[in-house]
Amino acid sequence: MSKPFGRVMVAILALVAHAEPTWGAHWYVSPHGHSAARGTRDRPWDIKSAFAGRREIAPGDTIWVRGGSYVGNFESTLAGTANSPVVVRGYPGERATLDGARRADVAALMIKGPYSWYRDLEITNSSPVRVAKDPGSGGPRGDGVDNYAVGTKLIDLVIHDAANGIGHWSTGSKPSNTEVYGCIIYNNGWEGPDRGHGHAIYTQNAEGVKTISDCIMTGGYGYSLHAYGSSRADVNNYLVVGNIVYNADTFLIGGGKPSHGIRVLDNILYGVSMQLGYSAPHNDDCDVRNNMVINSKLSINKFEKVVNEGNVIIGEGGPRPKGTRVILRPNKYDHSRAHLVVINWEKRPEVKVDPGTFLKAGDRYRLLDPKEFFGKPVLTGSADGRPIRLPMKGEFGVFVLIRTNDEK
Repeated sequence: MSKPFGRVMVAILALVAHAEPTWGAHWYVSPHGHSAARGTRDRPWDIKSAFAGRREIAPGDTIWVRGGSYVGNFESTLAGTANSPVVVRGYPGERATLDGARRADVAALMIKGPYSWYRDLEITNSSPVRVAKDPGSGGPRGDGVDNYAVGTKLIDLVIHDAANGIGHWSTGSKPSNTEVYGCIIYNNGWEGPDRGHGHAIYTQNAEGVKTISDCIMTGGYGYSLHAYGSSRADVNNYLVVGNIVYNADTFLIGGGKPSHGIRVLDNILYGVSMQLGYSAPHNDDCDVRNNMVINSKLSINKFEKVVNEGNVIIGEGGPRPKGTRVILRPNKYDHSRAHLVVINWEKRPEVKVDPGTFLKAGDRYRLLDPKEFFGKPVLTGSADGRPIRLPMKGEFGVFVLIRTNDEK
């Protein structure tokens, strides 16, 4: 019995080793960088030439984006491999902002290179125009991110005041295998003469899996999640896990063409309806488990195979539980960060929040409003082994908890 077990363990270890990314050189860009520079910390590149995929940049390399404002509409053709992605990442402790205000028809960041990751950046549009007078002319601002490539990851981005926060488009017959993780997406869209337009995430998918996980979505003019298409567009193979959506519009997965491979797990919606299925005459399968929908409803439409388990639905004005419920979701890419939901059923002015093992005695922390991620904290302190005493207004609160031990 030991020999087969040994072979199985070797196979498993080989798979794990194969899946672990490998990392290479470090490069730097800054708002004052230059294409003729060396890409070093003291002689950084400009961001446009770096995104163009300079010959110096190889799979596994990291490009550090120094703080400041990058105004323009940038196309990234950076290309890694499945085991060695190229990583574009905001420099620690600095606020790097991509501002797509120059053009209303193009995203601030267009991703066309496969296996590239984008982390810890702010992406926005500073145009003051929020109203479109002609319903056929499109919006007055471009998307935050438009992704057309396979194997990409969007991690811990702060995306706000764009058209769609993220346009996450189908890669056709190529398996997408993409991930949107930990992003804060708010106040996107615009007002048209007919209705509000623009969504937090607008997405379609055919082959491979699109994972949308642990994001915070709020505000805006259109839907929150808008996984939608016409009778000719695919909305298949979604894993949607652990997202927090509040004070926004419908959380939709479904379109005019039958959908399959839909998994929706552990999401928390407040004042937002969850809708699976749209106008398609039928859909294949969905797995909907352990979601919480407060002050709204869950609808599952025309699916032939449905797993509907553990979901908590509390309609507006319906009876409330007693006490307080605290949900803490640590970030899998940044171990100093977690998303925190506090449901204050009795609307007490102060609640006690147990951070569990995320904060140890002596750890310093900041508690942030997601929409003021770069602003003044809601609360700062040092953990002493006791629950955090958190001032609250109302029934529902969402926060980003940052452990600040390593910050200067």
